[in-house]
Amino acid sequence: MAAAAANAAAWMEPFRKILEGEQHNGFNNRAVVGGLDRFLDHWAGDLAVFAEKTPAMPALPGPTYAAMAPAEREQWAGQWLAILNGGQSVPAAETAVPESPPPQSSPAKPRRNAANGESPPQSAPAKPGRRAANGESPPPQSVPSKPRHRATEKQTAPPRGLTVDDSVTNLKRVDEKLAAKLSRLEVATVRDLLYHFPRYHQDYSHTAKVAELRPGQEVTVAGRLADIRETRLGQQGRLRATEAVFRDETGSLKVTWLGQGYMARRIKADTPIALSGKVDTFQGRLVMENPEYEDLSRGQTPVHTGRLSPVYPLTAGLTGRNLRSLAWQALTEWLGGVADPLPAALLSRTGLMPLRQALRQAHYPDNLGQWALARRRLAFDELLILQLSVLARRHRNDQDIAGAAIAVDALMLERVLAALPFALTNAQRRCLEEILSDLRRGTPPMSRLLQGEVGSGKTVVVLAALLAVIAAGYQGAIMVPTEVLAEQHFQTVGNLLGGMGPTAQENNILTAYCAALGRPVTVGLLTGSIRARPRRQLNSMAAEGNLDLLIGTHALIQDGVNMPNLALAVMDEQHRFGVMQRFALRQKSQENPHTLVMSATPIPRTLTLTLYGDLDLSTLDELPPGRQEILTRWFDPERRGAVYGFIERHIQEGRQAFIVHPLIDESDSIAAKAATEEYARLSQEIFPQLRLALLHGRMTAADKDKVMRQFRDGALDILVTTAVVEVGIDVPNANVMLIEGAERFGLSQLHQFRGRVGRGEHKSYCILMSEDPSAIAKERLTALEQHQDGFRLAEIDLEMRGPGDFFGTRQSGLPNLRMAQLSDRELLDLARREAARLMQADPELTRPEHAELAAQVTRFTERVSAEVS
Repeated sequence: MAAAAANAAAWMEPFRKILEGEQHNGFNNRAVVGGLDRFLDHWAGDLAVFAEKTPAMPALPGPTYAAMAPAEREQWAGQWLAILNGGQSVPAAETAVPESPPPQSSPAKPRRNAANGESPPQSAPAKPGRRAANGESPPPQSVPSKPRHRATEKQTAPPRGLTVDDSVTNLKRVDEKLAAKLSRLEVATVRDLLYHFPRYHQDYSHTAKVAELRPGQEVTVAGRLADIRETRLGQQGRLRATEAVFRDETGSLKVTWLGQGYMARRIKADTPIALSGKVDTFQGRLVMENPEYEDLSRGQTPVHTGRLSPVYPLTAGLTGRNLRSLAWQALTEWLGGVADPLPAALLSRTGLMPLRQALRQAHYPDNLGQWALARRRLAFDELLILQLSVLARRHRNDQDIAGAAIAVDALMLERVLAALPFALTNAQRRCLEEILSDLRRGTPPMSRLLQGEVGSGKTVVVLAALLAVIAAGYQGAIMVPTEVLAEQHFQTVGNLLGGMGPTAQENNILTAYCAALGRPVTVGLLTGSIRARPRRQLNSMAAEGNLDLLIGTHALIQDGVNMPNLALAVMDEQHRFGVMQRFALRQKSQENPHTLVMSATPIPRTLTLTLYGDLDLSTLDELPPGRQEILTRWFDPERRGAVYGFIERHIQEGRQAFIVHPLIDESDSIAAKAATEEYARLSQEIFPQLRLALLHGRMTAADKDKVMRQFRDGALDILVTTAVVEVGIDVPNANVMLIEGAERFGLSQLHQFRGRVGRGEHKSYCILMSEDPSAIAKERLTALEQHQDGFRLAEIDLEMRGPGDFFGTRQSGLPNLRMAQLSDRELLDLARREAARLMQADPELTRPEHAELAAQVTRFTERVSAEVS
């Protein structure tokens, strides 16, 4: 059992090998890059859960591994190796340990984060003792630890007549002014406050006497204050502050609250008090600056000191102390009003923590092991609700909705495919047959996602399906996010139809005689910039059924557009459209149209099943023959001059280039080149003899389309752009892509940028420029160098960055998960299984035991629908 459980935990085998390496090296802390403490930080959450489930863990309190003497390291490592090698049985429940969140890649965060798994578990005494907030060593453990705190002193229901879904103004000391500040954090109700989770926890659980304090420690001390006075600091005395002397029976230290002169009036001298903060020295004396404090004279459970203290996301006018007090009030006085939505049988099967306990431990955990178990429960709830929402939507789609059964003319389709200048790949034929099968069935209407990389041949598959619909006497539509992309589809469809017979085009209407159909096919292009007269003509033809296929932007779902015989609605770049846009396009028809959404962004199966579980999936995982590989390399800024020379040589040979920047304007907080300033520098100093243009998201749609047309038509040499170029432009003559600040983009987005080149006959290059990449960023850039497979890169990207950044920016319909990570494969699978089980037993969630679950699903769908619309 021990071996099986060990194999199930990803950290155990690497940890064992590292410890053996330490033995071999004489415990010099060099068996792993960055030192053993870095490894322990990364797996802190898992270690905490492991320790919680292993009561016989050897107690080895002490400093960080780096600070241990070799003999101490030998003893500590030996005891761990005994456990990992089978000397101590590993609990079977270890197989269900949630994955610990990845370390934050942002270098701007100064403190380690106890709540997100970056800090080590204080509940695991076998691990070197470490500070949850900043990694510094704890004080000597000569002071007996306080009993573990629990937020269970009171668990009362809300006041009579109120529920947790009522306004936060019902809390004590919350007026309309404070409620307005909370609303900026999306906290409007008491339930919102309970689910406003900390970003991390500051570890103030270590207590010590003054005589034991050392500079650099973060610690809690208990005693009394004397000589409290308000003072002014600075050259002109403008900074108000409070100074005091803290004393216990072993000594004294100076305490200063900078910018908080009011503290001199708030705290009375000689009051029993606890202080938590960082110990420092000034002029040879121990000091604490701006410590958290707690009045111990009232005999209440500490909220701000002496424990793992929550650190919340804040907004202007709200302090951490404010939010801690409000959260504590909600937990102790309103938590009884929170009903657990999970049926008892499900809780028993999964072994998850009860909801009220999970909410308490998420805010005020007894230790990091309890926090990890609370996160697991709350993350499961989010994933379960998400899965139930998706499955309920699919259930509604499949029930009592009759779609048009398309009589597919197989012989006609074979003639169409034979007229193409190329043969379909096996993947294209497979995906086409999956789509045609849905069309033949008719009911329920097709809801399918067709995904494949740029160049995989999605458009041909879609056109064949549309022709099958048109041949049966129905209409089709394609909606895309930009005018340039709409024009590209219009031209591509025209070119493909042109190979099947004579064509004629007038303004935005193309008529092509398709010999395979034995009649003409009429195609229209509708975008926001089309003039009123041709727009009226298109709308009239569509409404009368004389337009077979309409291609356009969001203009397709505006008032005045009707396609009564629309049987197949196609949406390209699906992550640019939400559920409501898909619904609006389907409403343009008297039929219940079949829906096909396309994506050139390869989406990992985990994400697909979670976010698009209401859609069937067709994947073009095979590129047509002859698709060239794009040579990809990343360089330090010192090579920028050589890169510019490389770009200029290719332009002199007649090619074009993209230069992508992560920002529009400079930001003080982000060290990245701004596209606007770089455009001026590049056009005036680096490439003054070349034709450059700027493209970014703040330009009007007309200006963006104008620039993209100029670049596409060869009127520009270099396009300086932000991420807006990720989709919507096809320039076969462009063969060089330079991405500045590449470390700021996700792998999938970088792969999308790279897909803008390599579309023609010329050898193509993607150059990644990175100012100061972190270790994770280097891993990401190296992966892009090594892999051309977008689906493999998508899986790597999801593991590294998580779903929130998967598409570069948060897109319509992507839920704002507070605790869950879509890279938690085991938890995702568990939630999916349980959701399917619930839907099979009670698809409408009408049973009494599912009432709260149904309410949670309703709240979730309302929130997502509001964000989409």
